[in-house]
Amino acid sequence: MVALSETARIMIRRLLDDSADGATGLRVMVEQGGCAGLQYKLGLDSAAHEGDQVYDFEDVRVFVDPYSVPIVSGLTIDFVDGVESSGFVFDNPNASGGCSCGKSFAS
Repeated sequence: MVALSETARIMIRRLLDDSADGATGLRVMVEQGGCAGLQYKLGLDSAAHEGDQVYDFEDVRVFVDPYSVPIVSGLTIDFVDGVESSGFVFDNPNASGGCSCGKSFAS
């Protein structure tokens, strides 16, 4: 299961509303990369792909590909808007460590 904070849900809804290509949800993927070995990749998508896990949060959908599902199980996505940085942040109970820059994690 993936969870969204209310702040993240509102931000995703805004991004979907501003999307010119008919996106209907947020795609969350994990791919090889970064200092610690894995990194999140986010993007807007128009539909679920075959094998995707789909999570519905009121007016927002989240699509997760089959490879990423076990890695993000229990993940909570939040959105922060601060003076020094703004963006999505991830609380993943499956992450066993991260790099010093905070852009990647190990599982």
